[in-house]
Amino acid sequence: MSNNDWQKEFPFESKFFDQGGVRQHYIDEGEGEPIVMVHGNPTWSFYYRHLISSFRSTHRVVAVDHVGCGLSDKPKKYKYRLSTHVHNLKNIVSNLKLENATLVVHDWGGPIGLGMWMILMQRFKRVVLLNTAAYIPKEIPFGLQVARWPILGAIGVRGLNLFCKKALTTGVADSQSLDAVARQGLLAPYDSWANRVAVHNFVLDIPLKTSHPSYSGLQLLETALPQLAEIPVKMIWGMKDWVFNGDVLDEMIRRIPHAEVNRLENVGHYVMEEGREQVVELVQDFVGR
Repeated sequence: MSNNDWQKEFPFESKFFDQGGVRQHYIDEGEGEPIVMVHGNPTWSFYYRHLISSFRSTHRVVAVDHVGCGLSDKPKKYKYRLSTHVHNLKNIVSNLKLENATLVVHDWGGPIGLGMWMILMQRFKRVVLLNTAAYIPKEIPFGLQVARWPILGAIGVRGLNLFCKKALTTGVADSQSLDAVARQGLLAPYDSWANRVAVHNFVLDIPLKTSHPSYSGLQLLETALPQLAEIPVKMIWGMKDWVFNGDVLDEMIRRIPHAEVNRLENVGHYVMEEGREQVVELVQDFVGR
């Protein structure tokens, strides 16, 4: 297997948006009613490749790479904060003039995508939530705590690439469910200390204290969630996820009680990998109503 085999599963034209001198990569495929896909950490638009392929013949599909992720620029000095990612996504959605869109989010894509929705909610008609959270956490798993430790966290995440590699085994219900090409593609953009700058900063940007720069933004999003009651919401959840686990799902249901919920019992955090056929079918049904 060559180092570029993953590109065969990602046959989409790359486009770039100028975010104040920083290039943000995105995919814009097909025509019709838009579907906007927002990834989390440590993935990128490659994570949505099967969903893109399933919809690009009938819809306009836009999948972004956050700055520092995927094929976007990865500046060393940058404000890798929730507010920045929200602002960047807002710029792309506004510039592309997307209307009557479906928003699909996963992991960190939840706060980022919903943060953008909070500003441009008139442009969206439905939302799909895949293993994410949009409220201030009371605590985080020990593995994430370690990744936030001074010096050692940076060495592990950026130096040894432990966060990205470990996610491919602990983020799935079955360690054999990801084939070699999927692993290669998910890891491809994060091949050096410099290219893992956003991966580490996403971990550091989890706000646990009121003094954290992203605390107020996430708190504001919490207060806006009841407005989702005005549009259809579907939650598709891998129940073997050790971060966004059943307790997180219950909390999201409490905050968005009208949402339809589909629990995928033998699927982990990488829902689009392990449960892709089920997810594609469920999203097709949801969007087609």
